[in-house]
Amino acid sequence: MARAILFTCCAAISKPAAKHRYFGNLNAFRVVEHSHAFSTMAQSDTNTGPLKTIREGSAEILVAEHVFYNPVQEFNRDLSICVLTTFSRIYQREKSEERQRKDPTADIANGDELKLAAGMKHEKGLRILEALSATGLRSIRYAKEIPGVREIIANDLSKSAVESIEQNVKHNGIEHLIKPSYNDAMTLMYMSTKPEQRFTAIDLDPYGHPTRFLDGAVQSIEDGGLLLITATDMAVLAGNTPEACYVKYGSVPLKTKACHEMALRILLRCIETTATRYGRYMKPLLSISADFYIRVFVRIYTGQYACKKSSSKQSMVFQCTGCEALTLQPLGILKPNPTEANPQQIKFGIPTGPFVGSRCEHCNHQHHMGGPIWSAPLHDEEFLAELLQTVEQEDSKRFTTIRRIYGTLSVIREELHDIPLYYTLDRMCGILKLESIGMLKLRSALLHAGYRVSYSHASRTSIKTDAPISVLWDILRCWHRLHPVKADRFLEGVPLTAILRKDPAREYNIDEVHPEANPPSRKESLSRFPENPAAHWGPGTRATQMVSDNKMLKSAQNQNKRKQKRTPKGDSVEEDLKNDVKVDSESPERKVPKTITTDC
Repeated sequence: MARAILFTCCAAISKPAAKHRYFGNLNAFRVVEHSHAFSTMAQSDTNTGPLKTIREGSAEILVAEHVFYNPVQEFNRDLSICVLTTFSRIYQREKSEERQRKDPTADIANGDELKLAAGMKHEKGLRILEALSATGLRSIRYAKEIPGVREIIANDLSKSAVESIEQNVKHNGIEHLIKPSYNDAMTLMYMSTKPEQRFTAIDLDPYGHPTRFLDGAVQSIEDGGLLLITATDMAVLAGNTPEACYVKYGSVPLKTKACHEMALRILLRCIETTATRYGRYMKPLLSISADFYIRVFVRIYTGQYACKKSSSKQSMVFQCTGCEALTLQPLGILKPNPTEANPQQIKFGIPTGPFVGSRCEHCNHQHHMGGPIWSAPLHDEEFLAELLQTVEQEDSKRFTTIRRIYGTLSVIREELHDIPLYYTLDRMCGILKLESIGMLKLRSALLHAGYRVSYSHASRTSIKTDAPISVLWDILRCWHRLHPVKADRFLEGVPLTAILRKDPAREYNIDEVHPEANPPSRKESLSRFPENPAAHWGPGTRATQMVSDNKMLKSAQNQNKRKQKRTPKGDSVEEDLKNDVKVDSESPERKVPKTITTDC
């Protein structure tokens, strides 16, 4: 019966008027939206009706209304091309060094292997899988803009989407690089676990959470391969529904101002734990929180010994319910255990705890516990440096989002990579009901005191520092002396009373601006935290009708749909009943679709 329903849905989705779109899973489909920034009308060679021509980067695709295209993700695609271009160079360099180690007499430093060109097939290049391709736009751009590609598998479960991919591949003249695939994403990855069939890079950009694809991805990626993974279910990852996040990711999120970075760390921890089941581990190259989604780029390696270090890279998080102070407790620790034979030997252990008391030491409130999260660095500094070189090259200037890419990567490079999570200035001042202190003043006070401080790319008011939270409260106590809080704010049991009644442990230099307080990305006025460029800026959710350019949010369409019309005083009972019936008949309640019959 379930298979018959599936065939019915597949038959329905292959029609041009269908509104549903499969995303690589037999049980998951979604309603999608079509909003084209640059589009013209074209006539299809088949009987599917008029098609729209969309140009992005070097690609030009033809799409019908039932095939998904999201212009919001252009920044995502541009950044992915920059990352894969950088990874391609590193991959070829590593393979050349490996061949030279095996055969030292071979002179391959100046060989043809390192002369990479976009749009050309390289037999020793990258084999890329785009598991959820939709129109195939991303795969086409990869083929035409990334050097050193051997093959790209553009897969989708929707038959109409695969037909669109085949048409667009021919339209762009890159049949020699792209191979369309009509398959379930998980099935395809599980069928590619043999070493000779594995992929060099796998791109997973699903609607919602990607966790159901991770098991197949970590098994079908080659050693040292790259995973590019997107998650758009930010409400779940940011702490709105902790129980749902635990079901999907195996971690409990906390409602904190650092929720976007915590979302990245929850996803990375989920990838790590999935990989370690198979004796593999990950190395994050770049982790981005942008717009309505998060995107991580990680390399997967094989090594049982490295897997044992995984527990020391994960931590539980304690958050005070009053002042929101954060405390991390690792799941495991590494202890030096040198011997004469191995001076670098380490011993694995577990920490004693908990690291917090039953009450917060600052405001005497209780704690929430979340996690576990990935507490190791989110980015690789060497890769970031090479990635910025790629972005600065002439070829990268063709991207329409290049200014934002460069600004975001510059902020990421300035981050303190060894400090997990952050606080926000507006929230800290809000807890104390205190007039906001200038960001440069606070950063200067920390730097003068000998601590490090940086922004996080996830928040324009973020404070990422190695200073303990007690130092931040002390600086705000000094600021309170200059800008006192009103006396009626000091109530019993609130955090500001417990914090501001204490004297600062020392004096901090607030007035003198430190030379390093203003970071280079801010001095150069880079595009660090851009605003949303259009209305309805988002992933195109199930709550949106996405059939044509004339879109309407269902939340707007259904507004007040259950609200009873008020009856004027003095009307008869019969008139009341008549109005009730009229309201019920006009109420746009969700209709149950009729059973669809098909010959298949």
